[in-house]
Amino acid sequence: MRKSFVILAALCASVFVVGTSEYLIAGLLPQMGGDLGVSVGTAGQAVTAYALGVVIGGPLVTIATARLPRKGVALGLMLLFAAGSALSAWAPTFAALLAGRVVSSLSHAAFLALALVTATQVVPAERVGRAVAAVASGFTVATLLGVPLGALLGERAGWRAPFVVLTALALAGTALLAVVMPRQAAQDTSIREELRVVARRPVLVTVATTALGFAGVMLVFAYIAPLLTQVTGFTAPVVSGLLLAYGAGSFAGNLAAGRLTDWSLSATVRGVFGGLVGVLVVFPVAVAWKPSAVVAVLLLGLLATATIAPLQGLILKHAGAAPTLAVSVNVGAFNLGAAVGSALGGAIVAAGGLRWTGLAGALFSLLGLALSYLAVPRGTSTAKPAARMAPESAPVS
Repeated sequence: MRKSFVILAALCASVFVVGTSEYLIAGLLPQMGGDLGVSVGTAGQAVTAYALGVVIGGPLVTIATARLPRKGVALGLMLLFAAGSALSAWAPTFAALLAGRVVSSLSHAAFLALALVTATQVVPAERVGRAVAAVASGFTVATLLGVPLGALLGERAGWRAPFVVLTALALAGTALLAVVMPRQAAQDTSIREELRVVARRPVLVTVATTALGFAGVMLVFAYIAPLLTQVTGFTAPVVSGLLLAYGAGSFAGNLAAGRLTDWSLSATVRGVFGGLVGVLVVFPVAVAWKPSAVVAVLLLGLLATATIAPLQGLILKHAGAAPTLAVSVNVGAFNLGAAVGSALGGAIVAAGGLRWTGLAGALFSLLGLALSYLAVPRGTSTAKPAARMAPESAPVS
């Protein structure tokens, strides 16, 4: 069990490094744009380029590496991420920066998919949900600490400094994984079988559930700072504190959902989506009063990432012995949902509906809840789901 803990910790730390890169640049846009001679709006395309790299490139990289030994693939993906971060740090032009961001993004979904599948193989079957949540918590910690600290470093030492640090951390993560990650043979499943698994109706329904559900969260979260300042009346420092509390809640909610997933996968999926619908529906009313706004933000934080463990659990359950590509596609679905939610939220805000983004978010979460009944039909037994969703492999003790 101790060896399993060390492996999960190393995977979580590596996911933290990769996860920090995704949103880090959002806090560096003014400096970066000024240095490279582009507008802030144009600089923001670096965020879009990364997201597209994850959504499109992730599955392609997963397919290309499907028949290679797992440990070698993990190390190669971390080195690819380090190369992209180094290119971003050096970039003399905006085009070079975009190239660096795309290179980094290509490792994102593929590495996370590999990390999640590896996590299921090094723990007993009844702890798979908690293992998935533990590895995924690297992303919540990245949002809670990595992104704000990166933005602070950028303010003090220039926008290139965070990418230098990311490069160093990625190399350190590669060395750590080289030491602790167990050797695993290449998958004995064919690329055709992986593609056939992704094309299964339950897998496609789960991926759609992921995209719709996370779009509902991002509809509100992407514009939560102006919502809390302009509608609720909080000052900027208070909003920063609330966002830290939101991140802490996301971390706790993710870990709690992992435990609940091991108890009942279907109940956790539906409970989380039902909770999101309720919180988002009352959000426009709650933000009118400071105490209720605080409660609403904390509840949204608890539920926002609680979708990760049960939804990835559903993918693992339906994918059987060929889960890697399906998990990678589902990782891309989170990013696709974030992009769609942010874009629709922006349109609502532009139309003067800043206060009412919660209602649109609730609609998306309600659609996710409805789809969850197709992903796991009512009456399907979900007792000890982890025992069935885990790939066949002897746990490491």
